[in-house]
Amino acid sequence: MGGGNGQKAKMAREKNLEKQKAASKGSQLDSNKKAMSIQCKVCMQTFMCTTSEVKCREHAEAKHPKSDVYACFPHLKK
Repeated sequence: MGGGNGQKAKMAREKNLEKQKAASKGSQLDSNKKAMSIQCKVCMQTFMCTTSEVKCREHAEAKHPKSDVYACFPHLKK
């Protein structure tokens, strides 16, 4: 007459297995590498595609004070 614990254990195992599959979808490193689409033409340093024009100018002024900002980042010319 007794214990329904076997069914509970089976359901718990299946639920935990689903959680593990959902958690192990992989790291985000590959997508981060693909997002590094802006590149300084002087030193070849890469930046995320969401980098603002201000950050590009800061990089150019700090790392390449003798070069023009547009020499580093030609995509900023409009």
